[in-house]
Amino acid sequence: MKTHFLIYFLILGTAFSACQKNASKADAYGNFEADEIIVSAEANGRIIRFNVEEGQSLHDGEIVGAIDSVQLALKREQLQASIRAIAAKSPAISAQLAVYEKQMATVKQQLATLEYEKKRVENLLKSDAATPKQLDDLNAQIDAAHVQMNVILEQKSASSASLNTQKGGLLAEILPLQKQIAQIDDQLAKCHIVNPANGTVLASYAEAGEVASFGKPLYKIADLSTMTLRAYVAGDQLSTVKVGQKVQILIDAPEGKQLELSGKIRWIASKAEFTPKVIQTKDERVNMVYAIKVDVPNADGALKIGMPAELKF
Repeated sequence: MKTHFLIYFLILGTAFSACQKNASKADAYGNFEADEIIVSAEANGRIIRFNVEEGQSLHDGEIVGAIDSVQLALKREQLQASIRAIAAKSPAISAQLAVYEKQMATVKQQLATLEYEKKRVENLLKSDAATPKQLDDLNAQIDAAHVQMNVILEQKSASSASLNTQKGGLLAEILPLQKQIAQIDDQLAKCHIVNPANGTVLASYAEAGEVASFGKPLYKIADLSTMTLRAYVAGDQLSTVKVGQKVQILIDAPEGKQLELSGKIRWIASKAEFTPKVIQTKDERVNMVYAIKVDVPNADGALKIGMPAELKF
């Protein structure tokens, strides 16, 4: 019996020594994390379609669901009808001004005829075949035609100004309605639940048929293709680490073995903090540590959020 106890304690001692030996090889300890995105509803209404399951891989821009948008669509149709009704009141400026154009064309024709007759009378007057009174009468008619032309031009200008003012007022009524339609179009677009980034669904918080409100969390997603190891180093280790430095990552494997991976330091904290309770550092007497982030490729999906790991510089 004593022999058995002795062997048992020797095994424990050997295992403990091995653990201490392995621990001494690690320069830092930490846990894996990922940039998680909580996708929330951007519209109010019943969820009529929601194709999201935990563990599902989604692509950036993929439509994964829809929220009822019937009321918004009806409101948009109502605004469009109001715009059409206002537009129907808009004056036909070209048609109304065309009347003045026809009057001016008639006066121009009369002036052309009078000018021709004036030249003919002037020639006849030189040979005493016409009287000065005939020439005076023609000049009077030409002056009257010019006055008539000026009056028509003034009437056309006044009418154009009035019609444009009227049209401007109607357009001023239409513009706010168009802005409201633009707002509704934006709300209609947000009734589609669009996935914002490539990644894997970590959790789903909604189901089709539920009523969503603006800001209600629908699901959580994260890109797990590259994991982030948040580790902590002591102040006397800072001189051995730098951003962009390649490091060795050790994670637990079956049968007490460790799997080696490579990573690259992405970030080093500028301020020290107290050692987190879940972290053991190389020198347990150090109370203040610096956080670092290491990017580690995770092509096969072996790394999980929260998994512990050791780090060697």
